Amino acid sequence: MVLQRFSWPYGGRHASFCGSFTGWREYPMALVGTEFQVVFDLPPGVYQYRFLVDGVWRCDESKPFMRDEYGLISNKVLVENNAQPVAQPEPSPIRGINMDEGTILTTMPPEPSSQNPGMQIAVFRHGISGILLHNTIYEVVPLSSKLAILDTQLPVKQAFKIMHDEGLALVPLWDDHQGTITGMLTASDFVLMLRKRNIRALGNEELEMHPISAWKEAKLQFYGGPDGAAVQRRPLIHVKDSDNLVDVALTIIRNEISSVPIFKSLPDSSGMPLLNLATLQGILTFLCSKLQEQPEGYSLLHNQLLNIPIGTWSPHTGRTSNRLLRTLPLSSPLNSCLDLLLQDRVSSIPIVDDNGSLRDVYSLSDIMALAKNDVYARIELEQVTVQNALDVQYQVQGRRQCHTCLQTSTLLEVLGKLCIPGVRRVVIIEQSTRFVEGIISLRDIFTFLLG
Repeated sequence: MVLQRFSWPYGGRHASFCGSFTGWREYPMALVGTEFQVVFDLPPGVYQYRFLVDGVWRCDESKPFMRDEYGLISNKVLVENNAQPVAQPEPSPIRGINMDEGTILTTMPPEPSSQNPGMQIAVFRHGISGILLHNTIYEVVPLSSKLAILDTQLPVKQAFKIMHDEGLALVPLWDDHQGTITGMLTASDFVLMLRKRNIRALGNEELEMHPISAWKEAKLQFYGGPDGAAVQRRPLIHVKDSDNLVDVALTIIRNEISSVPIFKSLPDSSGMPLLNLATLQGILTFLCSKLQEQPEGYSLLHNQLLNIPIGTWSPHTGRTSNRLLRTLPLSSPLNSCLDLLLQDRVSSIPIVDDNGSLRDVYSLSDIMALAKNDVYARIELEQVTVQNALDVQYQVQGRRQCHTCLQTSTLLEVLGKLCIPGVRRVVIIEQSTRFVEGIISLRDIFTFLLG
């Protein structure tokens, strides 16, 4: 073992250190005179390291550095046996003692296989972040693809029919007066329209005959502040084609949206600022292709779900979740299902039979089936069950596969399912009974990956 000192002499209020030999876990540095220092007791070898100074990742430009396969720059150091090598200690957990007026000495176990689960996750996340930070959303979107855009003056009824016919759950809106994309029309809008078709703000005409712009204004008035005042429409959430994939994924997660418009960084002769739409599934598919190219260092992919803190779980599994896992029986009123989807701000709910076994998943986008042949105009939501709604869905698009997995499934298996076009969540079931034990969505995946 060899004592190796690392220092940051370039100022700052707080500094910490991480390296390939720490599993990229951060360690505090002590201020000694005018520089931050830390000392590690290391086996000989070549290592990478970086500094976190006042919340910003830094490298020492006066020391050797390297760029890894993802473009991530780190300092590197060659640790060699010195003339008086330090006796190798017994393998033990990481420990720290103080020396040299507060410089921190940390002895590292020589075998990386001794990582605890928390460190394994930290190493995995660091590698994932390296990929996502050094690739932009421009590299993810297809070079050529069909993108539907609707004019805000189009009647709502016609707009929802187009969305159904094209299989779209959301579509960007073009405002000819402003000459740009100003919003999105979504399946949630269709749900709200079905439930509030008699909004007085629109007058006596049928709501669905009004233009999209009128519906958007009426929605703002109806869902105004507590004093009844109409709320102001927020600016369109969007990203630029030069944004890295971490920023794009966080934009989608933090705003609780399923897709975000990508605007061009530089205007072109077309006058259309919109390049495409970014989705978590598109980013995940790109990420998985990179992981296939460089599978080394991602052992967590082969861990079973029961050993990974990810997803939303039923209380009977003994696992905790940030969200409450809800299921509904087939006989539930469709109105109740829509209420839960909107109130819980989730995109789907597992549907079970009388024995609690999984039968299907009802999603917000499934409501668009009611737009075919104006089915919605001939029904009362209070009298329609989830079973009735699923039957309409099957008549329109045929029966579909409900993607499931087990607690013993690996993270890699779940990622593979979520890369299938159109799949946004995987339901975790008990194998023999098909009881619902949990659900993992694309949002859950990225919340875990980004920590």
